[in-house]
Amino acid sequence: MNDWSTAPSGDAPPGPLGWALALVRFVLIALVIYGLMIVLFVTRLFEQPFGQHRLSPFIVQLACKASLRVMGLRVRVSGEALAHRGALVANHSSWLDIFVLNAAARVFFVSKVEVSRWPLIGLIARATGTVFIARNPRDAKVQKAQFERRLMQGDRLLFFPEGTSTDSRRVMRFKSTLFAAFFSPPLRKTQWIQPVSVLYTAPKGADPRYYGWWGEMAFAPHFLKVLGARRAGRIEVVFHSPVRVADYPDRKALAAYCEARTRAPMAAHYAASAS
Repeated sequence: MNDWSTAPSGDAPPGPLGWALALVRFVLIALVIYGLMIVLFVTRLFEQPFGQHRLSPFIVQLACKASLRVMGLRVRVSGEALAHRGALVANHSSWLDIFVLNAAARVFFVSKVEVSRWPLIGLIARATGTVFIARNPRDAKVQKAQFERRLMQGDRLLFFPEGTSTDSRRVMRFKSTLFAAFFSPPLRKTQWIQPVSVLYTAPKGADPRYYGWWGEMAFAPHFLKVLGARRAGRIEVVFHSPVRVADYPDRKALAAYCEARTRAPMAAHYAASAS
């Protein structure tokens, strides 16, 4: 694997043709998102009295599929998304994960509170019912209560247990903190967890970590690089078999299992993409 202590090359804004392509794509994506956000707002007004989100995830999924198509990115999906009550957990490589996973499954994200302030991405996150959390141990009880409330009302959540994004070619240790809510007495016997692997293949000739966004890398240059790319790479989403929370003794055992399943297809995938 490549050294992940240094950012990949090519994170500067693209050349003149790339700038033009990035601008056109940005405008098209903004039109798609802002247009569907209006529809989403109206839909939420009808959903609010019932305390459930039944239609809005379909609108979010449509917006993300359209946005990925504008970027020139095609997503291949293996397996089926969770149909039970519960949550999905995935490795985290990039801001692109938000589009990719929303396009592949009708879910509500759990994200760090800083995401709510990002341009465009923050708007999507706020409008789509994201659960925002502060990564502070003092807030653990409040966050657990948030989780329980959303799960009790039937929302299917998705979170990134690594707690940060990577260079797209590895999975870091899954932190078990956010798994705690699933072991509360009202939820343990009814909830399922589904591990998900998101696998990125860079455009031909590009740095293998092309889509990874991590560390101190700035958002805007990376965003422009992806929008301005004349060649697009590939993305695969692998939905692994879901497991019952009740089959695991504690949150650490469940987190360890999900980490292993999420990491499992990576070695073969990146070996194949390098050949």
